[in-house]
Amino acid sequence: MEDPELSSPEVDLNTQTILLLSSNHDLAALKPLLRQPGNASVQDPETGYTPLHAAIAACGSADDVGEQVQGEEIDMEKAKEVVKELFLSGAIWNDLDVNNETPGCMASRLGRKELYELCVEAGVRAEMLLGLLGGYEPLADEDSEDEEIEEQLDGAEALESKTVPNGENGHADESIEGVGGKKDVNSKDYLKSDLTFQDDKLLDADANGVMMAWETDIMRRTVDLLLPGNQAGKRILNIGFGMGIVDHMFRDTRPLSHHIVEAHPAVIAKLEEEDSDFGKAWAESAPTGGKYIVHKGKWQNVVSKMLEEGEVFDAIYFDTFGEDYSQLKLFFTEYVVGLLDPEGKFGFFNGLGADRRVCYDVYYRVSELDLCDAGMDVEWTMVPVEGLGGEGEREWKGVRRRYWTLDEYRLPICSFMG
Repeated sequence: MEDPELSSPEVDLNTQTILLLSSNHDLAALKPLLRQPGNASVQDPETGYTPLHAAIAACGSADDVGEQVQGEEIDMEKAKEVVKELFLSGAIWNDLDVNNETPGCMASRLGRKELYELCVEAGVRAEMLLGLLGGYEPLADEDSEDEEIEEQLDGAEALESKTVPNGENGHADESIEGVGGKKDVNSKDYLKSDLTFQDDKLLDADANGVMMAWETDIMRRTVDLLLPGNQAGKRILNIGFGMGIVDHMFRDTRPLSHHIVEAHPAVIAKLEEEDSDFGKAWAESAPTGGKYIVHKGKWQNVVSKMLEEGEVFDAIYFDTFGEDYSQLKLFFTEYVVGLLDPEGKFGFFNGLGADRRVCYDVYYRVSELDLCDAGMDVEWTMVPVEGLGGEGEREWKGVRRRYWTLDEYRLPICSFMG
């Protein structure tokens, strides 16, 4: 007798068949269905599961005794082959289910490291493809290969809309959910936004964290690595003042030159106050042959002028708000190569996708590859991020959403190859 549920017009038999075959890791039966564009990324209307979610969920937890789920032994090789085939067929690596989990999130939670790595590798491929093709637009009457490329681009672009790609300190989400629903965060709106200055945080008008005091330890480690031994007499450039955490540390090293680039009018106004640590008295205290200066404006305009004037720095730090990864990449690809001394060091706040482990791992690898293309080596230092739970929760009070949920920070220090 026909199952009444399957005969319901509300049930998409194609979707349910693909999800079932994915869950059973039946590659032979699944392959023909995946030739149809879009089938690799169908979603169950109730669970939000894609074929990737189904294939991974069926493996259960790696802690299950004897690699069994509900008494059945799991063949992980079959599971891996299905996941690989789904990615080859255009599956979107960071689609979310109703529990707000990507396939990679699910694999991580279940302790399925091999499947997690496949998701990260797929994310890297998608992001690199997006970077290479940039403004790719599908043409009419495309063949299946072009449709596959479009699927992979959709997967790359999904990161921009569903997770935290990058803002200043990784604080900005392209489509933040929380109080008041979704609201885009971008540089243009941010620069027009009113700011709230508090002792432990700096917020924009929509209560997005621009900078927070918990980052102080990370900034301390960064300065110590950019300027080993806190060497005096160095030439320093910092893009993005914010709360001034890192600039106070740079100032304390007694640099020869200290350049700060800041675009937000409210932050600039704070810097110009009579009791500011970076006001007129600071500017006039620069040693002979050096310069202490706050450059007012967007970094894209300011650093272009610096290049024309032949400015060179021993240490450069980059930390902006409301900009995506493309702007960070533009900075180290087009500007750092001309502004950094051959023996100098470059760093940036690595908040790329920091509200989700799989996205953080993807952007860590993508940025490393792009830095290599720019002729730079990068050394990563793992820094524990503690105190953000328990009593540390009070720091997030009044913040629209947590832009950091991970227990470790990958601190990048870059230098020229060779």
